[in-house]
Amino acid sequence: MVKLNKIYTRTGDKGTSGLVTGERRAKSDAIFEAIGAVDETSAVIGMARIHVAETHGDLDAMLARIQNDLFDLGADLATPESEGLAFEALRIVPAQVERLEKEIDQLNAELQPLKSFILPGGSPAAAALHLARTVARRAERAMVRLAHEEGSKVGEAALQYINRLSDLLFVASRTVNDNGATDVLWVPGQNR
Repeated sequence: MVKLNKIYTRTGDKGTSGLVTGERRAKSDAIFEAIGAVDETSAVIGMARIHVAETHGDLDAMLARIQNDLFDLGADLATPESEGLAFEALRIVPAQVERLEKEIDQLNAELQPLKSFILPGGSPAAAALHLARTVARRAERAMVRLAHEEGSKVGEAALQYINRLSDLLFVASRTVNDNGATDVLWVPGQNR
């Protein structure tokens, strides 16, 4: 369990931050871009939950579990694979991805079929979930960049999780829009 007695440590005053392994890297390092985007995804989901909590309790509980998973994901990213770790690293596991897939299927089963692309909006809850979806996609891009450009090992389940998360947030936005009935549809060329 994490215990934080003091919030400021002064260890980052020179522009570096520490990984779980103790290694220090520049705060601009790709690993911190990915961790930061995952953290931001959780924060935006927290804002969306404010709009969802009273009317969609099951979805709110789902989003609460996801926020916890996102901290797991941040810990996963903050612990690069290396030999001789003195502890077992916290990793995203396939069961977490499978749970997201089941929840996507559950939510999607109630939705009206799509007839067009959807514009973010319809209700405050849907708009907030769409924002969370776009931030999750940014986190995914940062994680893929970390995996490819930096040669860092990003676990397959971690990449799958962040990819599925944006899908879940999409169907969740439709769920809170009366199961798609009040979605705002894109009309190609409407304003020409």
